[in-house]
Amino acid sequence: MKIRITGTGSYIPEYIQKNSAFKAHSFYTIEGESIDTPTEIVVEKFKAITGISERRYAQKHLTASDLGALAAEKAILDAKIDSESLDYIICAHNFGDVKAEAIQSDIIPCLAARIKHLLKIKNPKCVAYDILFGCPGWVEGVIQAQAYIRAGMAKKCLVIGTETLSRVTDEHDRDSMIYADGAGACIVEASLDVGVIAHESASYTYDEVYHLFFGNSNNKSRDKNVRFIKMYGRKIYEFALNNVPSAMKACLDSSGYGITDVKKILIHQANEKMDEAIVKRFYRLYKTAVPEDIMPMTIHQLGNSSVATVPTLFDLIRKGQLKNHQLSKGDIIIFASVGAGMHINAIVYKY
Repeated sequence: MKIRITGTGSYIPEYIQKNSAFKAHSFYTIEGESIDTPTEIVVEKFKAITGISERRYAQKHLTASDLGALAAEKAILDAKIDSESLDYIICAHNFGDVKAEAIQSDIIPCLAARIKHLLKIKNPKCVAYDILFGCPGWVEGVIQAQAYIRAGMAKKCLVIGTETLSRVTDEHDRDSMIYADGAGACIVEASLDVGVIAHESASYTYDEVYHLFFGNSNNKSRDKNVRFIKMYGRKIYEFALNNVPSAMKACLDSSGYGITDVKKILIHQANEKMDEAIVKRFYRLYKTAVPEDIMPMTIHQLGNSSVATVPTLFDLIRKGQLKNHQLSKGDIIIFASVGAGMHINAIVYKY
């Protein structure tokens, strides 16, 4: 059975948080020691490593489910389908709905159910559930959706990635500058034209499970009962370089296409230097150079919005909104992601 993405949508918050806003912060190490380096230099080094100049934060009255619904509406319109015909709504996120200035996550009911409610879908046979798979959540959601369709359990699925990471970041942690808010969505359907060709997923939980975790503020004088997103950046970098390129290769090799057929790699926008290193190592596995413009980037202006980065990137390119990047019918694309768990995945897709 042939399965493809027939519509996409994204919601990019209007509020821009520039790097300069962090120059007033006091940063500490994860052990709680004050970082003596002038904050201006910390911010400059951050930009040089990650490529991030600014990021987007959601307006205070909006939650992750609100962002997801706004992106989903656009995807449904783009696919030109009746929302009542959806069989599944799969929502990827990490922290649920976190209200502005709140200290608790809210995931009852699940975000997919909330989004279905916001979309005013009445059909009870449209099953709505969440997926917690770290940053690769949206890619994994597409893999699950195509599996439902291949199994004859569904004809149309809505897959959403939505996050408000700005509300779970520690202002005393340098890594807080990485995270952003946003949402991306797509419609996956049975089709006469092939889309999803091959996929690969893996979970490395033996030694790598806690590279990303929920922990106390780096400022040890803060309330110990309040938790924030934390990570061991060097360990994640090494893990990604050692595992993501080989997963991408396994996926491409099983697709029947070659490395010279690949037109674009849409990779999770986590860190510019890391993404560049992953793609370089991927091409090295085929003993070939990295083509120019193979990896579109949005991280410079949008930051790392976790599950939303890949679907947002795909939507922007499809809609002609990312300068110097476009897709043509028949192009071979690789979606790839890595994140908390540690999980990795990839999809080879024919546009």
